[in-house]
Amino acid sequence: DELPWSIASARGSLDSDGHLSLRVRGLVFKDDPSVPADIRGINDEESFRGLISCLVEEDDSVKVRNVFTAPFQASRRGNARIRTTIELPNPCVAPIVFVMSGSEDKWFSVTGNEAEEEED
Repeated sequence: DELPWSIASARGSLDSDGHLSLRVRGLVFKDDPSVPADIRGINDEESFRGLISCLVEEDDSVKVRNVFTAPFQASRRGNARIRTTIELPNPCVAPIVFVMSGSEDKWFSVTGNEAEEEED
């Protein structure tokens, strides 16, 4: 998203059969001067979605394939529970799980670790 968000916690699992379970707590606009005061500490989205991004082999090359869940209700406090089964590409290599806005294609949270770029 354009504005900074913070998250208290997120836990989840993705099975090879496509069963996705995500528990999101406290995904809200950050208490930051760049965020308008009236929305700090709240979630203004009615729903969140999950996005699974996989690497797939296609035509002798590796490509990215994304699969979205349907929207799931999110509270003003930024809490949501996503439980669904989605059809994953086969094989789905190195899956990455994103928590997305329910109303637009912007992500808030992602698995993994963002490394700082090294200068040459």
